[in-house]
Amino acid sequence: MAKYDRLVKLVAIGKMRDRLFDSRCQEFLTRLNAYGRCEVAVLPDSDVTNEGKAICRELDKDKNALVIALTEEGKEYTTREFSAFLETLDRKIIFIIGGPFGLSPEVKSRADRMMALSKMTFTHEMARMIFLEQLYRALNLLNGGSYHH
Repeated sequence: MAKYDRLVKLVAIGKMRDRLFDSRCQEFLTRLNAYGRCEVAVLPDSDVTNEGKAICRELDKDKNALVIALTEEGKEYTTREFSAFLETLDRKIIFIIGGPFGLSPEVKSRADRMMALSKMTFTHEMARMIFLEQLYRALNLLNGGSYHH
């Protein structure tokens, strides 16, 4: 059995328009299945306020989950630190990636933690792909895999 077996959910704004990024995201989601369930809820693009309301409605479905907003002002982790952090958790985790204009203040205030992929800014499609790759890498590391070297 995988060392990490809690449900991970990604709430993201906007469909993937770039087929290359979408293909890579699908590949990492398939790989993540080896470590348990990983759900993705894709919410429609809108303005930041309406996106925030939609995200909050999605969060209301899982009141006991740990909510982590991916935002540039969040804490940065190395891959090993991220992997070690995931190992300490004992409940469902919901990660949130906003749209092109980021996350609303309401979403940030609902988050238990804020995490940054980098101090640099990425498109939301790139952020989704990078995040899923890092999640896979961290869980693979936790399970003694060879993807991270």
